[in-house]
Amino acid sequence: MLSGQPWLLILGSLPGAASLAAQQYYAHPRNLFWPLMGHLFAAGPHLPYAQRLQVLGNAGVALWDVLHSASRRGSLDAAIDQRSASANDLAALLSAQPQICCVAFNGKLAATLFHRHCSALTAAQIKPVLQLTLPSTSPAHAALSPERKLQQWQQLLALRRKS
Repeated sequence: MLSGQPWLLILGSLPGAASLAAQQYYAHPRNLFWPLMGHLFAAGPHLPYAQRLQVLGNAGVALWDVLHSASRRGSLDAAIDQRSASANDLAALLSAQPQICCVAFNGKLAATLFHRHCSALTAAQIKPVLQLTLPSTSPAHAALSPERKLQQWQQLLALRRKS
């Protein structure tokens, strides 16, 4: 999802079953993504989906996934068959949107997939872009409390002030 002039690109790994069925990012009801976006950018789950996207776009935030497609049983990132993975064209996106100064990964696997599958990114394209790996908002990642996840995701607010 791109609108306006984003300064921040948040990358997930691959949409889960609930997101694919709803045709919405982070549609699983226990995923913390939208509650966190509510705290950070006033784009919380209390808003209709289209309005959440608009609020994020107005704040300069874009959403996408590292992978365009992959085989996976269920919705867990751990079940992604990496041999079948096909990445989105992030090199083209970053070239077309040079004002993006930060890529935030929603979880470690998104960061790993990015580095593994996006080798087309040149040093010039990615060097000026800060890369930040944040804890996954998935309900499967229960190692951190929602409060602790929020604390780590709040790093984006400090970056927003600098952009």
